[in-house]
Amino acid sequence: MDLLASKHYCLITYGCQMNEADSERYAGQLEELGYTMTEDWELADVILINTCCVRETAEDKVLGKIGELKHVKARNKNLILAVTGCMAQEWQDRLFKRAPHLDLVIGTHNIHKLIELIKERQKGMNRFLAADMGESVFHDIPTKRFQKFFAWVPIMNGCNKFCTYCIVPHVRGREVSRPLEDIVAEIKRIAADGYKEITLLGQNVNSYGLDFRDGTDFSALLYAIDDIDGIERVRYMTSHPKDMTFAMVDAIAACRKVVTHLHLPVQSGSTDLLKRMNRGYSTEHYLELIDYIREKMPHVVLTTDLIVGFPGETEEMFQETLALLRKVRYDMAYTFIYSPRTGTPAATMDGQIDRAEKSRRLKRLMEVQNEISLAYNKEMEGKDYEVIVEGPTKNDADRWFGRTSGNKMIIWDNDDTLAVGDTVTVRVDKGQTWVLKGHVLK
Repeated sequence: MDLLASKHYCLITYGCQMNEADSERYAGQLEELGYTMTEDWELADVILINTCCVRETAEDKVLGKIGELKHVKARNKNLILAVTGCMAQEWQDRLFKRAPHLDLVIGTHNIHKLIELIKERQKGMNRFLAADMGESVFHDIPTKRFQKFFAWVPIMNGCNKFCTYCIVPHVRGREVSRPLEDIVAEIKRIAADGYKEITLLGQNVNSYGLDFRDGTDFSALLYAIDDIDGIERVRYMTSHPKDMTFAMVDAIAACRKVVTHLHLPVQSGSTDLLKRMNRGYSTEHYLELIDYIREKMPHVVLTTDLIVGFPGETEEMFQETLALLRKVRYDMAYTFIYSPRTGTPAATMDGQIDRAEKSRRLKRLMEVQNEISLAYNKEMEGKDYEVIVEGPTKNDADRWFGRTSGNKMIIWDNDDTLAVGDTVTVRVDKGQTWVLKGHVLK
């Protein structure tokens, strides 16, 4: 097959923001080869599925999609079908056994090999597995940004925490930080291209720089970024309470471009359960962090992650989580029912809880949090907030939205005078549990 004749690729991405960033680097390489993006499988010469395996339900979705694409492959023998990302790293050659119609399986540390592997496959070579975790994860490769005004910027990869419910350390590897000067250089290029907002990405951004052993840490990175012209907002995810320090809170508060939104996953309000999860901190330490954050950042918007029904969670432990919710009063909480993940210690722990009880606990948890979220959003009524226009909502082209520094979504009626990326002031007219409604001030 003539390389130049292959002009279309289709990208299907599952999972977290890190996967979104990886897909941008896959897309950049494909476009360097002369491909253009399409959403039509039948037009595609390359279909790449970038996968997640944090939960087995995510794997089931991927396997279903691979099965669907078998028929597309049968109709187009020259189609190159690739599976990448965390599931590719975990399954490796088992994917070829499960789906013989696959051409490429590319793990989390081998993104930079896509061009080479496509060329080899086009020459008629056998299918390829690239899953060596000894490879560096940071390479100077082309990136196609999918968004118009904000950009993902990976600052580190991997995790050393080994929470007992999590597969990430096994598929992303140990923590490796990207050189500070490389990050700053990329952000300067992003700013020169007109991007206003960046999100620093890592499995645990608070441990950034610890592997350098020279004093560089997340605080130093934030200070280095804060003076870059053109960037209006700096976001970051995900934080971990074990590595969050008071000095980092000081930096977040001091840097004028770092947003007022802080996502600090607690997972449970029970110290005993946190030990079973191997989270590395107590409820008391977590609350000390929250108190310091609120002292330094009175207007902070706090969000968190919570797991209900973890093995061994008693009603008393669950009540501790409800008490923590009422004490901290998060603006929003991302709540999850514990789902056993094969290959993790928690999957074989004693005290597994039945699905019905987990669902009941989730409902009770959400009732408490939704009441708090609504109260916060009602307090925003009549107040003005600066937002960056993101464009039309998913279900209504006449309703546009943007987000505050605190990551609150505000929706308004579009009057055709705004463009995506504009920075505008919006007055909140109505606060709801999940979103705000308002109007743009002229």
